[in-house]
Amino acid sequence: MKQRSVNRNLLDRLLSSDKAISISVVLLGFLCGTLLVVAVGRNPSGMYSAMLQTLTGLDVTRGTWNIRYVGEWLNASLPLILCGLSMAFAARTGLFNIGAEGQYVVGLTAAQFVALFGPRIAGLHWLLALLAAAVAGGAWGGIVGWLKAKFSVSEVVATIMLNYVAFFASRWLTMLIPGTNTYRTPSFPSTARLSSPLISRLTNGSRLNLGLFVALLSCLVFWFIIEKTKLGFELRATGLNKDAARYAGINVTKGITSSMIIAGAFAGLAGAVVALGSFSYGRVLGGNDNYGFNGIAVALVGNNTAGGTMIAGLLFGMLASAQPLMQSRQIPKEVTWIISGLVVIFISLRAAFRIILDKRAKRRAAELKERSDE
Repeated sequence: MKQRSVNRNLLDRLLSSDKAISISVVLLGFLCGTLLVVAVGRNPSGMYSAMLQTLTGLDVTRGTWNIRYVGEWLNASLPLILCGLSMAFAARTGLFNIGAEGQYVVGLTAAQFVALFGPRIAGLHWLLALLAAAVAGGAWGGIVGWLKAKFSVSEVVATIMLNYVAFFASRWLTMLIPGTNTYRTPSFPSTARLSSPLISRLTNGSRLNLGLFVALLSCLVFWFIIEKTKLGFELRATGLNKDAARYAGINVTKGITSSMIIAGAFAGLAGAVVALGSFSYGRVLGGNDNYGFNGIAVALVGNNTAGGTMIAGLLFGMLASAQPLMQSRQIPKEVTWIISGLVVIFISLRAAFRIILDKRAKRRAAELKERSDE
């Protein structure tokens, strides 16, 4: 009986851990994906060998190795990580930043303009483009934060509307650039691009670029602000309880606005990394890239932490990068999106797990009290 009680307590602690829940739902999502592949008459080993090749470059079916697949996986993960940080930072302040897509588009557009018209000085050019993207994304997010703090405007409604404004404004402004057609602008000068000959050589010609260091530095900045600064403490306090934070003397209005500015800056950087890292020209967007929306899932799986968001971004990037390889193995590429969707659904059930555990804890406490009374 004593051993059974110990095991139950250990299980409860594991289930109550956010990390354990995240890992569990990811595994559950892959299990469901495996069953789906079997249901359509395919061998799930093809799915997992494609994922292994994406992660390591090793093709077990042919016995070959190409590190280019690793570089492409990391490159696909960069905007997901940055947009995930955008969502996660706002969430730590009690806000739901569904507008990372619009902030991403604004950052992408600003980076493209600086790339085409900025000073063509090596090093300085792409730095200015990154800075412009962060400022543009931060300003776009700051509008929502100010409206929320000053007039209690729902950030969900405001960000959804601004997503449309950002998209169509980007198309209109980009089309004004001389030499632009309905698809693309003139090519960027080499000084504006984030491509690195060394990284390209190390990854056998992949599109992985200096955006890798932008994403890593952004994760570090996120962690430092949230965990090590007075501003981070105030933002976390505001997210936990706005009334208590206000009573403690924290400027809630400033905190909400600051949170959305920083969140928008992360999404804006994602736009710059895609614009200057994966393309050699500016794009006239024909539709949303959806990195901002996928960033919501990344943040949820990452528990709104810097490290968790980075790992979740790598996971979702791997699923996206593995699609062509899965198709070559006769596995429907849609399976990866199904897995991603199931992971999000399962992670959303975290609250239900907590309710069940709370009820079990209360029931156990009541039983112990009855025994003690006897």
